[in-house]
Amino acid sequence: MRTALYPASFDPVHYGHIDIAQRAARLFDELVVAVYDRPNKRLLFTAEERFALVEKSLHHIPNIRVAIYSGLTVDYAREVNAIAIVRGLRVFSDFELEFRMALANRRLAPGLEIVNLIAGEAYVHLSSSTVREIASLGGDVSTMVPLHVQRALKQRFAELNQSDDRPVYMVSMTD
Repeated sequence: MRTALYPASFDPVHYGHIDIAQRAARLFDELVVAVYDRPNKRLLFTAEERFALVEKSLHHIPNIRVAIYSGLTVDYAREVNAIAIVRGLRVFSDFELEFRMALANRRLAPGLEIVNLIAGEAYVHLSSSTVREIASLGGDVSTMVPLHVQRALKQRFAELNQSDDRPVYMVSMTD
């Protein structure tokens, strides 16, 4: 069985992620969509919440399995017997980061291929940070995320707006 790993923080999952997952699922027998539990960034949703949102977004694709993972991505890839790591590329700035990560991963796991899929034209503008910022300001994200993700965002920001410790979500050039 040819298994690939699609790792990301998915905070939150959006249509760009879903597009990459659907396309990668056509290339491999199994695609493990892996929600990283401790990315080095401020998170809106817990790993379990992100897992649930991703799972609901991709449940209709039979050869996709969603999981939560910790530690090095290459170690988790070995654990699930992946032959490749799938990543999406949207804009030129993504290339530099993905290129450096691919080289580091290749050094750590020489037999593991890195497969970069170019984002669909309709999704090149999407990033989780953009979705978070728009949603945090009450904007319409219906063209960016599935309905269940919209509802989760609305609920989370309603909860945060009742608190004095409200995070501000600004667009990051690295997200």
